[in-house]
Amino acid sequence: MSQSYNRGLIEDFGRWKEFSAGMWAWIFHKFTGWVLIGYLFTHIAVLSTSIGAASESTDVIQAQNDVYTTTLQGLEGLFLIRLLEIGLLAVAVFHILNGLRLLMVDLGIGLESQDKSFYASLVLTGAITVASVPTFLTGVTL
Repeated sequence: MSQSYNRGLIEDFGRWKEFSAGMWAWIFHKFTGWVLIGYLFTHIAVLSTSIGAASESTDVIQAQNDVYTTTLQGLEGLFLIRLLEIGLLAVAVFHILNGLRLLMVDLGIGLESQDKSFYASLVLTGAITVASVPTFLTGVTL
């Protein structure tokens, strides 16, 4: 026999204040994973447009006048694309660091300091991202 019961409103957005560090780590890890999957599909779609450049002669490709090279050079010169690259770096770094944290937890290492390791991964992600900003923004025109 099954019983039905009222579970209440599942999408109770007011509960976010009750989330612990582990819940935020779970949410951020899922979010960054989906962002990385979306980026990979977009990246594959962009690279598939370069197939037309392969049909051009080697002289055009060596002179960097082919469609693929000029498109990428045009995109890399945009400030918005550079900001998106910084965001992608932050997402990837957090996903990697949190994945390593989860691996350590699964191995039984640092079980009692999960909150501290989550906050450490956030701080390290922020430090790496901020340190990379000058590298990403060199040569960009607004």
